[in-house]
Amino acid sequence: MVTGLIIKISIFEKNNMLPLNIYLSGEIHSPWRDELISGCKERELPVSFHTPVVTHQASDEVGQILFPELTGGFWRDKASSSINQVRIKTGIQKSDLVIIKFGEKYRQWNAAFDAGYCAAIGKPYLVIHPEEFIHALKEVDSGAFAVASNNDQVLEILQYLTTQA
Repeated sequence: MVTGLIIKISIFEKNNMLPLNIYLSGEIHSPWRDELISGCKERELPVSFHTPVVTHQASDEVGQILFPELTGGFWRDKASSSINQVRIKTGIQKSDLVIIKFGEKYRQWNAAFDAGYCAAIGKPYLVIHPEEFIHALKEVDSGAFAVASNNDQVLEILQYLTTQA
């Protein structure tokens, strides 16, 4: 006989909700992250978010700032990307789900790299991109559990995943 056993049930478990830790990867030139986070708050979804460094200048220049002796684009960019990868890989590994946005204006090689990394480690990821990118991103899309064209579709998916509604 077990005595003194205390069972803790969080409000999420009681309501059969599934909290998710989400990493938001991809383009940094639009407010898509803020809009997605606001939409989740409005719907009261049990989610938390993490991101890469989203200030473009800070992300690009961290190598030069920390290692001013580096000259030339290659070594500066190599140092910056290596430092940024610590945050990116840690965020992806600790997440339950990665959402990767491919924006319309720039080619986001980093987003494609993150998708490949997710596929390699078996991390579920969802992709957001415009319809005209379907052919160009067919391999990335093939590995994703879902492909959306806008934040509203992502919000519907997150609501279903976390609340079954």
